[in-house]
Amino acid sequence: MHKLILWDIDHTLIETGGVGSEVFKDAFEQVTGRPIDRLADVTGRTEQVIFRETLDLYNIEDPGDYFPKFVEAQAAGYRARADEMRQRGRALPGAHEALAAFAELPDITQTVLTGNPKPSAIAKLETFDLAHYLDLESGAYGTDDSVRPNLVPIAQRRAASRTGHAYTREITYIIGDTVSDVEAGRKGGSSVIAVATGQTTAKELHESGASVVLSDLADTASVMHLING
Repeated sequence: MHKLILWDIDHTLIETGGVGSEVFKDAFEQVTGRPIDRLADVTGRTEQVIFRETLDLYNIEDPGDYFPKFVEAQAAGYRARADEMRQRGRALPGAHEALAAFAELPDITQTVLTGNPKPSAIAKLETFDLAHYLDLESGAYGTDDSVRPNLVPIAQRRAASRTGHAYTREITYIIGDTVSDVEAGRKGGSSVIAVATGQTTAKELHESGASVVLSDLADTASVMHLING
């Protein structure tokens, strides 16, 4: 049976070492003309929501084209600071190994489900040499919908159109580190494998409804067993 894996990016596969928030602030200032020293809560949320709430924090009126401009400026910022992101950030333990192992299996399609806009998601993954393991055209991004559970059927439809296989909850897996990832699976139609590699504790992930919580991705065989048996 062909299965679909939807990887979260930040704090599941990679960490930017603080570069991400700096790029956000720089892109926000480029688009709005307003320097900022704080932004809305980012954990597990789509970039559309973070951007909109940050506008509200500073009482900035959006003429209607700010977010598309922000998406372009943010991605350019990540590309320009790729070397710095490699120095300050990292691919998390086991990320390369797990992606490489699943990429070898013909009955697996793996892509991303992320709150990041697509251009920034690709820039981050390429910085840490992870993009080539993933079918990024099947992914669902923060530019597709502001509500994270809505991204699950988007990815399932895209993957189905590319592979010819239908993907149900039982054969779709989100791998992520936040309560929002767990909720996306529960409400959007996916199984969930949670990893306690971000700011959310294993206890919080269990309490949010995750039946499986790993400390990290370091044990490739265990990660694969959860999906392939």
